[in-house]
Amino acid sequence: MSEKQSATALVAATAERLRDDFIKVSDEIWGYAELRFIEHRSAAAQIAVLEKHGFTIRRQVAGIDTAFIAEKGEDGPIIAFLGEFDALSSMSQEAGASEQKPVRPDATGHGCGHNLLGAGSMLAAVTLTDVARETGYPVRVRYYGCPGEEGGSGKAFMARDGLFDDVDVAFTWHPAPITGARSNENLAVIGVYYKFSGRSSHASHSAHLGRSAVDAMGLMHVGANFLREHVGPNVRMHYAITNGGGSSPNVVQAAAETLFYVRSTDLADVLQVAERLHDVARGAALMTGTTVEITVERGSSNLIPNPVMESVLHNKLMELGPIPFDEADHAYAATLQKTFPPNAVDACLDLYHFSEDAVHNRVDREAPLHTGIRRYEGAPHFRAGSTDVGDVSWVTPTAQCWTATWALGTPGHSWQVVAQGKTPAAHKAMVHAAKALAAGAAELLMNPAQMEAAKAEWRRRRGGKPYVSPIPEGVQPQPPHEVA
Repeated sequence: MSEKQSATALVAATAERLRDDFIKVSDEIWGYAELRFIEHRSAAAQIAVLEKHGFTIRRQVAGIDTAFIAEKGEDGPIIAFLGEFDALSSMSQEAGASEQKPVRPDATGHGCGHNLLGAGSMLAAVTLTDVARETGYPVRVRYYGCPGEEGGSGKAFMARDGLFDDVDVAFTWHPAPITGARSNENLAVIGVYYKFSGRSSHASHSAHLGRSAVDAMGLMHVGANFLREHVGPNVRMHYAITNGGGSSPNVVQAAAETLFYVRSTDLADVLQVAERLHDVARGAALMTGTTVEITVERGSSNLIPNPVMESVLHNKLMELGPIPFDEADHAYAATLQKTFPPNAVDACLDLYHFSEDAVHNRVDREAPLHTGIRRYEGAPHFRAGSTDVGDVSWVTPTAQCWTATWALGTPGHSWQVVAQGKTPAAHKAMVHAAKALAAGAAELLMNPAQMEAAKAEWRRRRGGKPYVSPIPEGVQPQPPHEVA
């Protein structure tokens, strides 16, 4: 057995020894299912486990009640693991069910698996500290408790406050229907509320005395749609009406609000287009005799991939081998697959740019659970979504992986994700992710030249550009409107 394989075996054995605490806290947080920036019980549950394992906690960092940093170790490089714990609205679902069955109508649920994500990253952090102690390598291990990923850009607020500035490298993962090192570029995004205020009046006999906020919002939407012709090809704009003004047509509506997302492959483009959109809103207010309040709610930067670190994660996944699913795991996954939309498996494989398997040399579309490892090509793919991990990647070299937590073809943000959040298969995938992250981190720790190569790759891809926060100074995280 080579030294690398020996280290990976030690990581795997350590994670297996520690796993029970983290499976338990994952299931506990699944039950809390708290929305962005109000994840008080979820954060407390994670903190309790980390304190049990000897980590020192910094609470309420970046001015966010539920954000925290846990650290263990006094010397050596700083290796970070990023975790989350927020849920989604209207995602309530009974665990282990094979049909849509909310526990409570319209209640929250873990439709993106962040209960598993956080617990897996915590397990990786604790595993690395134990392995480093046993092998004599000094290291400072950090776990970042990152709230509000879903629509809140929690990590961007933390990055804006410099909380990742001294980190040498960072690792994270995400539950998925497939297993593999994650290598992709994506879109920067900014989220802006436009709140129009006018003057109410009777819409028939005294409409001339009113000033319609709804008219202003409508004109803004028209202007934004004309603006689409005059932005770059990578720019995307979309909006949702968060206050339609009311339900009485015989009233000139005095209040209306719309939320816009602006995305592009480059944050500078996003900020430039957002300024033009602000002018569109101001023009709409001017035309209607109303006023507009412009509030940036969230923002995240485009992701900087790191093939050096991603290759390390891929190699560790190969050394660990496939996730050890059993017949019961496959049977439940097969039952759930019957509830998926047509062509869900093909759509899933397209989303993950999955064309070859490194274990089986082919993609098995018939398997209920992915039992291989996605082949790593070394070149990032483009995905049209956005993530606040992007902000961390601008500050320090960052790498991610996926593990097959869900049945192949599972749609994201669905009741099927929630149903699978406490299954034995999900627990196995979470522990597997922790092993891969800890083993990858251990390799960089034990091979300083490899860590320097990761940093050199990061500097090359950043191209000398400084990190610019997409969130203006003074903007504070906000809980969802429905609970504010």
